[in-house]
Amino acid sequence: MTMNRSGRTPAVPTLPKGEQIAAYPTYLEAQAAVDHLSDKEFPVQHVTIVGTDLQMVERVTGRLTYSRVALAGLASGAWFGLFVGLLLSLFASAGDAVLPILPAIAIGAAFGILFSVISYAFTGGKRDFTSSSQIVATSYGLLCASEHAHKARALLAELGGTRGGLTAAAPPTTAPGVSQVPGPNPPPDGTDER
Repeated sequence: MTMNRSGRTPAVPTLPKGEQIAAYPTYLEAQAAVDHLSDKEFPVQHVTIVGTDLQMVERVTGRLTYSRVALAGLASGAWFGLFVGLLLSLFASAGDAVLPILPAIAIGAAFGILFSVISYAFTGGKRDFTSSSQIVATSYGLLCASEHAHKARALLAELGGTRGGLTAAAPPTTAPGVSQVPGPNPPPDGTDER
């Protein structure tokens, strides 16, 4: 369920502010992380899910033919006819209340077939497929207000750590006598070879 407080969503599109506390490869994982924060009574109104590297994906669902167009037109026209028939039945006498429904469905279905087939014929075969489109992101980051970011990271660590390289990294380990500064390594005995 999506609920927005009028003071939370800016009227003009602006980039969100805050520290990135986690990143997830799917929206469902990001949503589950925010749900976890909510379950722990964290003030989630300070959290924003931000999708990055957006792409429009159009998934082809099937081939479009005259028979499929006619069937879809029949269904949508019949629904519209049922609606009109129910409205007309409200004004009919008690004994004849069902009488206008069936003809209205039949007329609606006929006009639905007619209009959908004519519309499809005007496309000239330029789009002979059905599809569904959606906007997807390659990763979903969680941003949080700076004053709450540390607590949010700690709570998300309970889920098994955060994703996206945002967990606390261990300091690099080096063998004794190996310099951490780029360049030639000094000899292990500490003497300088200059």
